[in-house]
Amino acid sequence: MTETAQISTEELEELQVAFSKIDTDNSGYIDNNELHNLFQQANLQLPGYKIREIREELAAAGGQKDQISFEDFVGLFHGLKSSDVAKTFRKQLLKKEGICAVHGTEKSSEGTQHSYSEEERYAFVNWINTALEKDPDCQQLIPMDANSDTDLFAAVGNGIILCKMINLSVPDTIDERTINKKKLTPFTIQENLNLALNSASAIGCHVVNIGAEDLKEGKPHLVLGLLWQVIKIGLFADIELSRNEALIALLQEGEDLEDLMKLSPEELLLRWANYHLEGAGCKKVNNFSSDVKDSKAYFHLLNQIAPKGDEEGQAPIPVDMSGINESDDLKRAECMLQQADRLGCRQFVTATDVVRGNPKLNLAFVANLFNKYPALRKPENQDIDWSLLEGETREERTFRNWMNSLGVTPRVNHLYSDLEDALVILQLYEKIKVPVDWSRVNKPPYPKLGANMKKLENCNYAVELGKNKAKFSLVGIAGQDLNEGKHMPTLALLWQLMRRYTLNMLEDIGDGEKVNDDIIVNWVNQTLSESGKSSSISSFKDKEISSSIPVLDLIDAIQQGSIRYDLVKTGDLTDEEKFENAKYAISMARKIGTRVYALPEDLVEVKPKMVMTVFACLMGKGMKKV
Repeated sequence: MTETAQISTEELEELQVAFSKIDTDNSGYIDNNELHNLFQQANLQLPGYKIREIREELAAAGGQKDQISFEDFVGLFHGLKSSDVAKTFRKQLLKKEGICAVHGTEKSSEGTQHSYSEEERYAFVNWINTALEKDPDCQQLIPMDANSDTDLFAAVGNGIILCKMINLSVPDTIDERTINKKKLTPFTIQENLNLALNSASAIGCHVVNIGAEDLKEGKPHLVLGLLWQVIKIGLFADIELSRNEALIALLQEGEDLEDLMKLSPEELLLRWANYHLEGAGCKKVNNFSSDVKDSKAYFHLLNQIAPKGDEEGQAPIPVDMSGINESDDLKRAECMLQQADRLGCRQFVTATDVVRGNPKLNLAFVANLFNKYPALRKPENQDIDWSLLEGETREERTFRNWMNSLGVTPRVNHLYSDLEDALVILQLYEKIKVPVDWSRVNKPPYPKLGANMKKLENCNYAVELGKNKAKFSLVGIAGQDLNEGKHMPTLALLWQLMRRYTLNMLEDIGDGEKVNDDIIVNWVNQTLSESGKSSSISSFKDKEISSSIPVLDLIDAIQQGSIRYDLVKTGDLTDEEKFENAKYAISMARKIGTRVYALPEDLVEVKPKMVMTVFACLMGKGMKKV
């Protein structure tokens, strides 16, 4: 996948910041001198002919030799990304002070320097302080000093804050009973960090290159990267049509509901902001970086969404617009933020962040505005098929989070529409060790004419790989089914990909031995028996699993003494008691170091597919121990 890797959202944000710093005259372009300076500052001593070649390539692609736009810059980065030059380019580019706003640096044990954003650290500290202010378990950890270079990284080292933030973003992900909170030891801290990392993965965070030791040591770039993913998931949770039907007000002429449903949370936020700017008679913005630097769009947005007192029991909050006439950008930004503060929304950005156009923090600022004051009304009397707004199922959410945790690009927001070109599915094949011939794959940007045909060709190739290379059962499934987002065929393929991914882990541990359901069931029962447990399972459909006791017993067998049986409900259980056991079991599985994607409901309802993944992952953990 290296040769065809796409630009991720995070990389795009970094490049936007970099571009704004390289473009010293704020013209929106990098001229020849600025490009030459970029390579010098990036510590890339490219010969003159190489720089000329790059300019010629850009010109041939429709650009101008003396003007390189941000889009050209992204294309350049993308082209260099897989080469040796690119690795040095990116490493140097993103650590250079003066290119990427104000950054700190840290040195790894290998001697590699990593950059991290002081602005992000400052913003995240303030957000966490506010979010956990009243949490009794965090009183010894917060408030952290936002101006300290070390407070945040020291505070996350015991795992409690991370677990709490995960639960704030996706409530009930972690059973509070499983968090070690008192008399912490190196072992119980390790458990907390395992719990945090595996739970973060379960909600769709990409944590493949982050370990418990990294968090314990407070490695800044890894801590900030994980925190941003967790915070972003929480901020975006309600920016979805199935959870906020008033978003239908953002439908534009000629669109139907499905068009709106395909938009990512970032795209919906931009459309939301422009909806209100249009209502104010203002110019629309194309991004939350360069287009908001002067704060004027923010002034108008705040004025539009501020409560007017026209609803029962709602007090008006007038916005003072006089600051918009301030001549100095920084002072104008500060005036704007003072008005945001009146709405209780002065989070994530400082005046400097606004003026510099920090895309990540501005995005968080706008998302927080939306969550507190969407100021949208659900349209009445429109010909809309409301049945399309059904929220995603647990199965769909599990698959989406699993894919995102593996770092697929682009991130999957909507399970079916985001898979219509099969690029994510093809990346998943590589995750399960099925080689992909990327020369056969069509990549974006797709041509305006025939775009869907290119996507369909990818989908056909994905089905071909599944049948011929992965040996999946795909009877009656065609590429067109994936391209059209048909639910059952797509879910059937995703399940087989997830199952193979899980079983591959066991084959790696077991010297390549093929593993099937019977082998897992036998291992479970043997392990339970050898540990003196009375529970057992006959299959992944065994109704005894609904109590979660076989799962809890297996966890205790793998790590003796880990389960507090005084918390486990036994006997003739109610549905609520079964759910409490299941919630405890899933969190405990993650706590002992198992990356489980199933949900408590899957155990209670004995969903065989998800039950299999739980026992398979526990088997992997148990075999590693041996």
